Amino acid sequence: MALSTGFDKIKTAVFISGKGSNLKSLIKFSKNKRSPISIDLIISSNSKALGLNYSKNFNIKKKILNFNNKRLVENKLLLELKKNNIEMICLAGFMKILSKRFIKNFKNKILNIHPSLLPKYKGLNTHQRVLNNNEKFSGCTVHFVSAKLDSGKIILQKKVKIKKNDTKKTLAKRILVQEHKLYPKAILKVFNF
Repeated sequence: MALSTGFDKIKTAVFISGKGSNLKSLIKFSKNKRSPISIDLIISSNSKALGLNYSKNFNIKKKILNFNNKRLVENKLLLELKKNNIEMICLAGFMKILSKRFIKNFKNKILNIHPSLLPKYKGLNTHQRVLNNNEKFSGCTVHFVSAKLDSGKIILQKKVKIKKNDTKKTLAKRILVQEHKLYPKAILKVFNF
């Protein structure tokens, strides 16, 4: 990734749609002196997303966008990102699919975290699907975003052993703990820190 990592941290936007627990872990990571990023903008596709509270708590600018008209909203979004000098995007539980055109504007500068060991179990409802197939392991993946859903180049993965009595809730909870550790590690790897 050809971004400057001098003394200035890379201005980053985090896109969310829900609770924002990965957002919170990324904010904490960004406060670390060793972190190459600063979180300068939170974008949400959901006005009721609990993660928006972190904007207040950490004094980070937020923007809520309605994705009904994708082309229109992505144009607004690109302007907003440009206005805030955003160089990188981290998707963290963002439940909208970005267009090929949008992704081209941030080629190799959009990361996503997915709760499975990609390329297995792309898309939604991953934990239930993993359990239905009696897998021995699941986990999480941080990858670059490409035009194909959950198909971009993998940066890092973390395996999680599935327990006999796991439900989709217990599995999701254990994987989420690993997600919070994996995302910052993947960002450090991207910038060779």
